Amino acid sequence: SSSSSSSSSSSSSSSGSWSSRSWTRSFVMRFKCFGDLDAPDWILAEISVLSKISSVRMKLIVSQVIASLRGTAMDYAKIAKLTSDAGFEPSEIKAAVAALEHILKSAAKYDCDAGKLESELQQLGLPKEHSSSLCRPYREQQSALRESLASNTLRLPGLDSVRWRVDATVGLSSCQGAQSRSAQFLVGTNGEQIAIEVGEDKVRALHQDLLAAKAFFDAAKAK
Repeated sequence: SSSSSSSSSSSSSSSGSWSSRSWTRSFVMRFKCFGDLDAPDWILAEISVLSKISSVRMKLIVSQVIASLRGTAMDYAKIAKLTSDAGFEPSEIKAAVAALEHILKSAAKYDCDAGKLESELQQLGLPKEHSSSLCRPYREQQSALRESLASNTLRLPGLDSVRWRVDATVGLSSCQGAQSRSAQFLVGTNGEQIAIEVGEDKVRALHQDLLAAKAFFDAAKAK
């Protein structure tokens, strides 16, 4: 009886332990600052490095990084002085700057407010005072940073006008009535007129793609 009880207890303990490990592996944290995805592994690795910087100097470094993201050249000599108390190697300085750039750029991209960013950075393991120092300049310049990043986003020129016609070419071969059709497009964009000829098969494929895209966006608007 004692042996049976012990075996049962052991089995129960083992089962509970297995369930805990299984739950831990399947659990994924989602962060608004990373587009409601989990934090990249390399960012998690850099959190401990960022924690070595004093909270006072963290604010100054973040201000430098934000200025860089807005178009000012990064002053690595100044960053090196600000991180001298942490005893960073040049490679560690660049890695820390890269981590801050990614965090700030991603937070601005996904319109994550400073309060939410501060909370999520603490969840990632960055000390409270460091998270607060990082978010202070971000809070002050979030709108300007978003505008700067948006202006540097790759954009294709818009369409000014589109004119088209269908041409049919009747064949003169032994196959009477044989003909081929193609579409002639005259596209106006960026002050220029561009002529494009597209075969019938590609026109049909383009038409189906456009219908699918329209259905996708209509469904998204309805949600």
